[in-house]
Amino acid sequence: MSDDGPLTNELHLSKLGRSQWWILVLVNIFFLIAGQAAAVLLGRFYYDQGGNSKWLATLVQTAAFPILFIPLYLIPSSQKASASPSAPSFRILASVYFFLGVLLAGDNMLYSTGLLYLSASTYSLICATQLAFNAIFSYFLNSQKFTALILNSVVVLSLSAALIGVNDHSEGPSGVSKWKYTIGFSCTLGASAIYSLLLSLMQLSFQKVLKKETFSVVLEMQIWTSLVATCVSVLALFASGEWKTLHGEMESFGEGRASYVLTLVFTAVCWQVCSVGVVGLIFIVSSLFSNVISTVGLAVTPVASVIVFHDKMNGVKVIAMLLALWGFASYIYQNYLDDSKARRMQRNVDGTRNDSVC
Repeated sequence: MSDDGPLTNELHLSKLGRSQWWILVLVNIFFLIAGQAAAVLLGRFYYDQGGNSKWLATLVQTAAFPILFIPLYLIPSSQKASASPSAPSFRILASVYFFLGVLLAGDNMLYSTGLLYLSASTYSLICATQLAFNAIFSYFLNSQKFTALILNSVVVLSLSAALIGVNDHSEGPSGVSKWKYTIGFSCTLGASAIYSLLLSLMQLSFQKVLKKETFSVVLEMQIWTSLVATCVSVLALFASGEWKTLHGEMESFGEGRASYVLTLVFTAVCWQVCSVGVVGLIFIVSSLFSNVISTVGLAVTPVASVIVFHDKMNGVKVIAMLLALWGFASYIYQNYLDDSKARRMQRNVDGTRNDSVC
């Protein structure tokens, strides 16, 4: 959601002290990075131990969405009760949620396929390209400026993905064939592009359809699109016939039946913990900052996968990760410059108002 401006603040966060504000930011960053890294590692663990259902792996990415009702109802919203005269009709709103939910389900399926054929470290490095795709789609759909720093970020992240793609020494889990590795690479790259498109379309929906971007509205968007994606995943699980293999999959799971169930449950929970962090950062700071932190968090997963799964980190992967970090830094610095400019303009406007009052 590539919006550089701050969100409408329903909780009057300006009343918080500087230290309290930073604590909130750091807590949400932890939720996002820890939830995302744990979910990816658990997804790889599911496949390593004998899991093979791509639609089940897709389902768990959104199935725990009811967790999001907790912050929705615990955090007061002064604007929830007030009906806006320009509010969209139920039919339009349902159509937007349905379309975005179906797109989300397809995107999650591509991610699941990519993780099946790639190691967790390779998968995460390819996912980092979503920031480059995000800049491109935001330019066309959200009128985001294409500065030299943004262009540098796009080029560097593209080079990082290209290095992974042409790396002959990249190995998939359990020695998958080069053809399956290519499928995994293509699916993950395509999923990153679609995810970035999804974020830009959500931002466009806030601007053109919902006409606001408050905490409750952002959460509701997450909840209802996840509901649609979950329903699509369940239907696909049965339509594909994969549901017939689930009992045998659980019985033959490497760490046992209990571990099979716990792996799926905790994967689902971790994805929603990540979602809470994403929405929290969108609300407290900005949607662009949330996207950047989400992508920066992908750099944590390769390191964690080396420790947990003993993935190989050859020289090409290290260079790709350094290039990705360079791309992140360019994007973050551009965000800093935009934020500083916006703050100066706001101070000038406030000063002009004060002078006119006097």
